[in-house]
Amino acid sequence: MSDTPAAKLRIDKWLWQARFFKTRSLSAKQVSGGHVRVNGNRVLKPSYGVSPGDVLTFPQAKIVRVVRIEALGERRGPASEAQTLYADLTPKQEKPPANPKFEGKGRPSKRDRRALDLSNPFDPE
Repeated sequence: MSDTPAAKLRIDKWLWQARFFKTRSLSAKQVSGGHVRVNGNRVLKPSYGVSPGDVLTFPQAKIVRVVRIEALGERRGPASEAQTLYADLTPKQEKPPANPKFEGKGRPSKRDRRALDLSNPFDPE
């Protein structure tokens, strides 16, 4: 019977090593702000220990990332090494439609702006 506890690593350090955040202090700020969940439970302490098999949910840029920890890192290495630390479970999301743009060259004139306003299908008038 083995009494050896499973290997654990601080969540802020793991997020930094897996290259989800540029600095460790940024990852700690996300965790202490209550934006990170481990296995569905909100985590408020950057010192929370995570181990392989845990599922993390956190916002990154404009999407919500869902990743499963596959391994604990030894160091913050290159991106190719960091990608082996997790399995990305984030569902594919469609990009929101882009804003309508002026097709002409340069800044639109007053006449062009009026034409854009008249052709706007989203106008509530």
